[in-house]
Amino acid sequence: LLYKMEESKRNLLNEEAKASLDIWRYALGIADIAAAKCAIDLKIPEAIETHPSSQPVTLAELSSTISASPSHLRRIMRFLVHLGVFKEVPTEDGLTTGYTNTPLSRRMMITKRDGKSMAPLILFETNHEMLAPWLSLSSVVSSPVNGSHPPPFDAVHGKDVWALTKDNPCFGEMINEAMACDARRVVPRIAGACHDLFDGVATVVDVGGGTGEAMGILVKEFPWIKGFNFDLPHVIEVAQVLDGVENVGGDMFDSIPKCDAVFVKWVLHDWGDEDCIKILKNCKEANIGKVFILESIIRDKKKTMMVEERDKKLEYVRLMLDIAMMAHTTTGKERTLKEWDFVLNEAGFARYEVRDIDNVHCVIIAYP
Repeated sequence: LLYKMEESKRNLLNEEAKASLDIWRYALGIADIAAAKCAIDLKIPEAIETHPSSQPVTLAELSSTISASPSHLRRIMRFLVHLGVFKEVPTEDGLTTGYTNTPLSRRMMITKRDGKSMAPLILFETNHEMLAPWLSLSSVVSSPVNGSHPPPFDAVHGKDVWALTKDNPCFGEMINEAMACDARRVVPRIAGACHDLFDGVATVVDVGGGTGEAMGILVKEFPWIKGFNFDLPHVIEVAQVLDGVENVGGDMFDSIPKCDAVFVKWVLHDWGDEDCIKILKNCKEANIGKVFILESIIRDKKKTMMVEERDKKLEYVRLMLDIAMMAHTTTGKERTLKEWDFVLNEAGFARYEVRDIDNVHCVIIAYP
């Protein structure tokens, strides 16, 4: 009994010690995001990657390349090295140190369109319009169900994200670029995981396809497919012209063009159950084959007591996305499998399967 009391006391002291450090994350945690955005804005990863010398890039060289204040740049780089974004290593002569990229910093290259960079998504999420609503979460949490208080985004901007996208072309371009960079990252994974399901599929409609990036990748993976990039008319006006892809304007709440299969990526989480069911019903009516849904699935409970570190981190991202939906949409949310089961059944789908793509998102394939 004495041993258990001592152990309990030690655990409490450890928790107190940990809390005294962890609390700083909530006071100054935005520094992580701000420093990363600074690196992207200044194209620091590109400057290091394209430097003519094969040596690590010194502070003097880097500040000259990007026209930056050496003293401020040194502090930003010191912080980002501590975070593991960049590495600081000795130069060949050992007289000084220089910076090198890491797999993480290369994912912050705004000029790279290689399926790994998430710089456009980071810049979109860190612009003023998207940052402000985060600070008003308490207002939506404290309002009653069906309360009159507008959601955080609407409260700050006087309109929802879609209306702002329509009224502000620069903001619209940022969201399109963010979605395009995500498409480059995940669509090849979907094609790999679902390769067998595209046999015999002649036409595919991408619902809410934005610039057409996702459908452009899909038709390259499966050249026999005729792709349709479907979105609101003002989005389609600025969509890319791509081989094998036809851009079609319309509204997914009215109807979706007829096709063999529907592809809907990162759209349904923007909407509450009622709207989600309406979109899914229209997807079902549009095709006789299948609907590919790319979304997160929040785990209901842990399968085992031992959870892999990667699974913990993936779940953390899914839970962060859910809070982002609360901040940036009116009724959007990330769903558990039980919640996906509900909306799919309500929309009238006979069955569905889930395929893992080793990512924050999964592919749900729904069959009419």
